[in-house]
Amino acid sequence: MKKIVIFTDLDGSLLHPKTYSFGAALPALTLIRARKIPLILCSSKTRAEIEEYKRKLGNNHPFVSENGGGIFIPEGYFSQTIHEALFCKAGSFPSLAKKGEMGVVESPRVYYVISLGKPYEEIRKVFSDLRERLNIKVKGFGDMTEEDIAELTGLTVEEASLAKLRDFGEPFVFEGNLDKSFLNAIEASGLHWTQGQFYHVMGDNDKGKAVNILKGLFERENEEIHTIGLGDGFNDLPMLREVDQPVLIPKEDGSYDHRVNLPGIIKAEKSGPDGWNKAIMELL
Repeated sequence: MKKIVIFTDLDGSLLHPKTYSFGAALPALTLIRARKIPLILCSSKTRAEIEEYKRKLGNNHPFVSENGGGIFIPEGYFSQTIHEALFCKAGSFPSLAKKGEMGVVESPRVYYVISLGKPYEEIRKVFSDLRERLNIKVKGFGDMTEEDIAELTGLTVEEASLAKLRDFGEPFVFEGNLDKSFLNAIEASGLHWTQGQFYHVMGDNDKGKAVNILKGLFERENEEIHTIGLGDGFNDLPMLREVDQPVLIPKEDGSYDHRVNLPGIIKAEKSGPDGWNKAIMELL
């Protein structure tokens, strides 16, 4: 039998869009754990944020942070032969910049880190320079206090402090109407943007590229795999393109992101962890 591997977005998918609870998905999470199915968290959240949810979920699998900026693989998760074949230990996080460069980080355990994104400091500089040159009113997380982010997102101040610990990309909001000239300027600068709960400026990375690398690692270890992906927004589209069975979670108002339209995609009936739970239970 093919080994099942599940890739999932967090905000608005496994997590409720307002309360950030995964309680409604506990039946499916219990089944996933019982069947020893890898559950790969693939989010726009930071490493620090995801580590906290991994702790709550009892999840010891690899994960993807900041829209594919970084892939974190627990030491010993895959066989050493796979690591020797694909990567070598070099450098230290978060100084990684080259696409696919390998590093090691300990927080709170040892991870192999595959860095696909540009360092946050470079992203912030371009973001700030474009804002000043174009005189466009946009504000990034780097311009906000923990209290500002908590008010904007509904996170606690403690959770917002983890959201500020960014490595690969900058979430931002327009202070007024959307100005597409700013998005065009980001692309012209050599960076890219995507949209989840917020707009994000980032390097040449996305969730799909990260998922493709992890698929390759699982395939080398298990030969044949069957992948499921769940997400609710435009930033999930690259991930959903890479899996065998994509699942689109609706927004809280019941609408689906019209930009996510793939052959064979399953549209979950409910939003957040309710829809996530039902879709997984039926697929498994």
